[in-house]
Amino acid sequence: MPRMAADDGVQLHYEEAGSGTPIVFVHELLGGYRSWEAQVRHFSRRYRCIAYNARGYPPSDVPERVEAYGYERQRADVRAVLDALAIDKAHVVGLSMGAFASFYFGMQWPGRALSLTLAGIGSGTMPEGRPRFMQESQSRADRLLEDGFEKHAESLCLSPTRVQLLNKNPRAYAEFVASVKQQSAKGTGLTLKGYQGSRPPLQDFAQQTARCTVPTLIVCGDEDEMCLDASLMLKRAMPCAGLVVMPQTGHACNLEEPALFNAACEQFFHQVESGQYRLRDPRATSNRML
Repeated sequence: MPRMAADDGVQLHYEEAGSGTPIVFVHELLGGYRSWEAQVRHFSRRYRCIAYNARGYPPSDVPERVEAYGYERQRADVRAVLDALAIDKAHVVGLSMGAFASFYFGMQWPGRALSLTLAGIGSGTMPEGRPRFMQESQSRADRLLEDGFEKHAESLCLSPTRVQLLNKNPRAYAEFVASVKQQSAKGTGLTLKGYQGSRPPLQDFAQQTARCTVPTLIVCGDEDEMCLDASLMLKRAMPCAGLVVMPQTGHACNLEEPALFNAACEQFFHQVESGQYRLRDPRATSNRML
């Protein structure tokens, strides 16, 4: 079972497939390295694909202290994966919680990212929804830590931005719920408490985003209400970012529409590697039509 050590000694499990330019996949709160199976199968034909389980997600270690789950640790774990596998630069692809970790990583160590793909990013960022999001994250964490996953898995999975997966593909949704029930309640609860329920909003990185030239693809489902406005805000703030909005799609866009997601990423990677993904022309920032 391949494992690597983070800079604080926490052991992280990872899976690797393929050869070529590296892609690192960073999973969401209700996920793990297997969440990226459709992407790894597709891209490992031409790329070196690495998917790992975050701290708190067995078979990675589950630290006991909430302080071990902060956003600084999450971004450092992305770097630790690259360091452990002797990777200088990689395409970094994250979903939701993993998109935030990828974003924080890119802002801190832009020289280590060939590109950033930020899917389903933005929950808890916009001012009007942030207090409720933070409070709900903390209260959900307390319930998970007290009761475990069996009691709460169904309600966690059937959220307003997950019903799309159920409606499109009941079999995939059933597999998703089954995988969530296998997660560590302690690890997920502490992640909610120490990371999701306390991470800084995207706006806190305004200076970094304004000068970030790392090619970035932002992906959002048009029914992912918590992320739509934040995704557009981030696209406008980053000088080398593009935005893909996937129709009739919720939060877990790589699970709902794997073919569309893979196609968008594949085109993006090709543009980056061929030098065709450019900084935004300043003339395009005006809101005038003529």
